[in-house]
Amino acid sequence: MSANTRELRRCSIRLKEYDYSQSGSYFVTVCTHHWVHMFGEVKGKNMVLNEAGDIVKTEWEKSAAIRNEIELDAFVVMPNHFHGIVFIVK
Repeated sequence: MSANTRELRRCSIRLKEYDYSQSGSYFVTVCTHHWVHMFGEVKGKNMVLNEAGDIVKTEWEKSAAIRNEIELDAFVVMPNHFHGIVFIVK
């Protein structure tokens, strides 16, 4: 399946009437454009981050230090995307 095909099939799972700025826990996924492997590579069972992957990791970790309204939980940087759990704790 090509990246363009995946793009066309993807639909939002966001709730239309939900206020995502309210307190709660949120699962975040951020993908690279056209799912290009920009953040490193998987070697065996390990993800080996490159410079861009290190930046993603560092900036995620810094987010809670510079934003008092959030707390961070588990996260993972993959070759072409990032998953993380964030708590908004106003």
